[in-house]
Amino acid sequence: MSAVSLKHWSREEFDRLVAAGILSPEERVELLEGDIVRMWPQSPAHSVTITNTEEALRAAFRTGFTVRVQMPFVGGDDSEPEPDVAVVRGHQRDYIRAHPDTAVLVVEVSDSTLDYDRRRKGPAYARAEVPEYWVVNLVDHLVEVYRDPMADRGYQTVLTLRPGETIAPLGAPFASIAVDDLLP
Repeated sequence: MSAVSLKHWSREEFDRLVAAGILSPEERVELLEGDIVRMWPQSPAHSVTITNTEEALRAAFRTGFTVRVQMPFVGGDDSEPEPDVAVVRGHQRDYIRAHPDTAVLVVEVSDSTLDYDRRRKGPAYARAEVPEYWVVNLVDHLVEVYRDPMADRGYQTVLTLRPGETIAPLGAPFASIAVDDLLP
């Protein structure tokens, strides 16, 4: 019996598939560490949480930052995920020629994708040196905060915040965001 061989896609190859129309926007896929991954449909609670998170982060990160919702992020030569929310430096027009390759904060809203967001996306964001990664966990009704990325070992600091608690993002240390403002 022969071993199964899977194709490891580069970001350049992935972008060519998109440009050629082989992968269309309706397919809702992203590239994560060489794998083309189908994105899951959103529940109403997931959609509301994305909007809540976007609003909270726009209030916290004002001048000098752009809050991007479900837009590509260059996470290396073989990754181009589309996080639910990402905060990047600069103005949106700074990214007219290329997607951002760094972020100060990335957020994934998780219900059916909780394990995937923890075990696959978290380490991928750590390898991309994203200093802070949040998982808005709809299963347990809390926010998981990951900090101190180490490329080969994921995030070294993990905080679990519950309703009634607040967090100050590393990139906006004087802001205070209530966990209740993120959750549906």
